[in-house]
Amino acid sequence: MVSTGSTTGAGSTTGLTRERAWEAAAAVLDPEVPVLTIEDLGVLRSVDVAEDGAVLVRITPTYSGCPAMETIREDIVDSLTLAGYQRVDVEFVLSPAWSTDDLTDDGRQKLAEAGIAPPGPVRPGEPVPLALSVRCPQCGSFDTRESSRFGSTACKSLWVCRSCQEPFDHFKAL
Repeated sequence: MVSTGSTTGAGSTTGLTRERAWEAAAAVLDPEVPVLTIEDLGVLRSVDVAEDGAVLVRITPTYSGCPAMETIREDIVDSLTLAGYQRVDVEFVLSPAWSTDDLTDDGRQKLAEAGIAPPGPVRPGEPVPLALSVRCPQCGSFDTRESSRFGSTACKSLWVCRSCQEPFDHFKAL
């Protein structure tokens, strides 16, 4: 567990509930895939509010060394500060590890609507399946091929549809 980030300020703690804090944190967008919130992505693990109004948010990186985590931490602090919370701490938790199974159904749908092929399910304790074909989010065809192991970010690969000839990102299963 790595503790990072804190802010303090003056003001009242009236009305600063856990639910309100969760909503403020959950609305933060993933900077690498900005069609997803951190709640959609499944990295938001918990939000606790102490009696004095201090907030502790726990998030899990999608993979060790994910460069977006510091930006996400800063955005959480900003969002909760704007919502009226005086002290915000964000902890990075590594266990349990994040998996693409943590993506919400809404998150998978948002990926597809943005032209990014969502990952299939991963079963704990079983090997991650190798994608020989991925459904094209543009036309729905499975006549696709991987063009590059890495797409616009390290968590995505680049694919091309042979039917509609459109390139698209595929969110890698983990």
